[in-house]
Amino acid sequence: MSELNMLTKSTTNNLLRRDIRFLGNILGDVLLHQGGKELLTTVETIREMSKSLRAQFSPDLYQEFKDTIHSLSPETRHKVIRAFAIYFQLVNIAEQNHRIRRKRDYDRTAGESIQPGSIESIIKELKQQETGIEEITAILEGISLELVITAHPTEATRRAVLDIHQRISKDVMQYDNPMLTFREREHLRDKLMSEILTLWQTDELRDRKPTVLDEVRNGLYYFDETLFDVLPEVYAELERCLDKYYPDQAWHAPKFLRFGSWIGGDRDGNPSVTSDITWTTLQMHREMALEKYEAAVAQLIHHMSFNTNIVKISQELLDSVERDRAAVQLEHNEAWRNESEPYRVKIIYILEKLWNTRQPECLENQVNYHSVEEFLDDLRVMDDSLRSHYAGYVADMFTKKLIRQAELFGFHMATLDIRQHSKEHEAAMTETLARMGLAECYAELEEDAKVELLTKVLEDPRPLVSPYFDYSDSTRECLNVYKTAMEAQKEFGTGCITSYLISMTNDASDLLEVMVFCKEFGLYRKEADGSVTCTLQPVPLFETIDDLHAAPSIMDRLFKIEAFRKSLESRSEVQEIMLGYSDSNKDGGVLTANWELKVALEEITETGRKHGVRLKFFHGRGGALGRGGMPLNRSILAQPPHTLGAGIKITEQGEVLSQRYSVKGIAYRSLEQATWALITAASLARTPQSDLQVHKWEAVMKGISEQSLAKYQDLIFRDPDFMTFFKEATPLPEVGELNIGSRPSKRKNSDRFEDLRAIPWVFAWTQTRYLLPAWYAAGTGLQSFYQNKPQNMRTLQQMYARWSFFRTAIDNVQMALAKADLIIAKEYGRMVKDGQMAERIYRLIEEEFNLTSSLILQITGQKEILDNVPILQESIRLRNPYVDPLSYMQVNLLQELRQAREEDGDDSFLIREVLLTINGIAAGLRNTG
Repeated sequence: MSELNMLTKSTTNNLLRRDIRFLGNILGDVLLHQGGKELLTTVETIREMSKSLRAQFSPDLYQEFKDTIHSLSPETRHKVIRAFAIYFQLVNIAEQNHRIRRKRDYDRTAGESIQPGSIESIIKELKQQETGIEEITAILEGISLELVITAHPTEATRRAVLDIHQRISKDVMQYDNPMLTFREREHLRDKLMSEILTLWQTDELRDRKPTVLDEVRNGLYYFDETLFDVLPEVYAELERCLDKYYPDQAWHAPKFLRFGSWIGGDRDGNPSVTSDITWTTLQMHREMALEKYEAAVAQLIHHMSFNTNIVKISQELLDSVERDRAAVQLEHNEAWRNESEPYRVKIIYILEKLWNTRQPECLENQVNYHSVEEFLDDLRVMDDSLRSHYAGYVADMFTKKLIRQAELFGFHMATLDIRQHSKEHEAAMTETLARMGLAECYAELEEDAKVELLTKVLEDPRPLVSPYFDYSDSTRECLNVYKTAMEAQKEFGTGCITSYLISMTNDASDLLEVMVFCKEFGLYRKEADGSVTCTLQPVPLFETIDDLHAAPSIMDRLFKIEAFRKSLESRSEVQEIMLGYSDSNKDGGVLTANWELKVALEEITETGRKHGVRLKFFHGRGGALGRGGMPLNRSILAQPPHTLGAGIKITEQGEVLSQRYSVKGIAYRSLEQATWALITAASLARTPQSDLQVHKWEAVMKGISEQSLAKYQDLIFRDPDFMTFFKEATPLPEVGELNIGSRPSKRKNSDRFEDLRAIPWVFAWTQTRYLLPAWYAAGTGLQSFYQNKPQNMRTLQQMYARWSFFRTAIDNVQMALAKADLIIAKEYGRMVKDGQMAERIYRLIEEEFNLTSSLILQITGQKEILDNVPILQESIRLRNPYVDPLSYMQVNLLQELRQAREEDGDDSFLIREVLLTINGIAAGLRNTG
């Protein structure tokens, strides 16, 4: 690293510390103002004791620390909890701003140093490798990434609080401005004091669960605030870099990066998501898209004063204006009076047509846009005309961006996926077939008989559903979903809904059932020439370890069925397949889940290749480590390059949305890194390198996975006391009272582990500082190969150094180990009624933790966990002393609350305090579920 870069890095890190200290001091002033010197002294005393314990553990100080926390009065405890929780919110803002600052530092020195992981870095690298224009074009046409936002309930922060965070973030960024005067800096500090005081007096907790439509609004917030503007900027940067390094080509990057949504379409386990809700969701999407276009076009008018007395406007634009003048009746916009400014005349007509398009019903005399293509035609006519009279700079600045936005967001803003559990389709199919006399009890048929019957019904042109039959409410709702999807595709365009995801796919019949229902409503149609048109594709979701094992044979069977195979012809021979990271991890543990997902990816890809089908894998990653969470660029590079196939989809869940997409600078950097990773992976896939050593390592990994699975399931599934320990030693019951999602925490009203959702499973373990789902059983798996033999350790070290899959898995485990703290975790065992049982299970976990930590250090050659990521290591080290007091207070509060409830009472104050600690710990660890 050059002296300049070292100096820059040191300076920027000092600026981060400056911001944290600056915001911390203001918070101190707020505490003094709101709670007096006693509150500030109490917070500082607890903080200093916690820091001292982290620096050097002392049993006496540890006991004094716990006694101090336990002695707090309820009123003081409440304020202390909030002080630490708000401190983390401010640290998170400072760290987020620092990422933007570092990006800007690189941009300022453009030409001297190019930021790693940037779009320019990969385009420059390809140029240096003498990659030709044809190959670059092929790479860009072959990549595809769809990021799908979900309403999975892991965003513990209220929208009102996030709004305050955004204002604070903008003010702190201003602090870097060297042009600020002394008085302006004082004013900025006063403004921040006002915002942090407002944060102190704002309730962090929701008073009710959000409705599905609340969640839809929350999801659309990110499109409104950042994505609508940031996404086109990513495309513009790619084209800038292509123009710079490949100037002989006129570049218009294909549509490779876009966003989708599950919110309002994901009905698996959420009875609140009905067909009516789905329709309303699509209307809300359309409304926002059109509002954004109206605002952008209205702004355009200020920049389009080009006059026919000075420049020659294209005849195509003039003809377009005349056609609009003859057809469009201006009722909501005033005609532009200066006829020598045809762009402005045209813009008024565009605004009128957009307004008409927004209306539920368009009157006969109102001309609207029937599709986004018609809107694009108008924009392109203007863009071409601007370039014809050498106003290309203006076109690049304004019309080009708007064209890109219309291409990306259409009139539906985001493609909405439908998701439902396979058992719901089976139940509806059983009732439907029984009514038609085709099967007495379809659900009881063997799989072969199901496939034969469904294939026959699929080939039969006669309808299966009759309007003259009364169906049960559940079957009627199931059928209404398909009816809604068909009506939506007509109203909003076929791009508004394209995938129907089937949770817990166990057999080929699970997909055929959905296809039969699609046929009933015209979403699967056999044309006169024998071809098939399918506008809603059934997508299997393979979640458990057993499902992942079965996936290749299920897809092989489907690809052999002519009716299914023909449906792919209308979809460019592409089949989407979703893999679940959360349930596979919950089912088999972290190492086994990662290995089985990789094996499934490879084997399903080979199945598709054998049948000439291109596969688009949908990776259902959560935000937390225990649910496959990792930075977006790493999640792309973690996939074997040859499995990228027809593109990939990745879920963006819960708190990940606010962390990545609430601020434009962060959103841009995240999407830029994703683009870098996509192009990098695609270039690697075009020049595959066979490593015979990797095949040997795969055999090693298979054995490690098997032993890890046995260890994991011995505790989770086969230990009779484990579920009792889990429920009593974690805030699992209380997490359900945190109003962070419309969906229940269980698929059924059941206490079985199998029916517990992966999100509260991970959330509860994160709160207790165990982080068990993200590391448990990894050590036993690794030890089963190592067996204390030096040559075997050398093999593991080689695997870490040379095999990206293994390195990613090990690094994710060590990140979880760094965030875990078993001293604090042990405190939660005090809540378990059976002390001997609690001690026994804790010892099992502790032994595995120590074994895993020891082996990770040997494999990586590090002295301490996370030595390989010093920035993250330091961040965790700095945060822990502030998270620790919240954990101890949470244990005390949970004990008090549960005792009150056992005595047939309840305490609304206590539950609020518990929920505040949950929010605070989530902010401190930057992970919920």
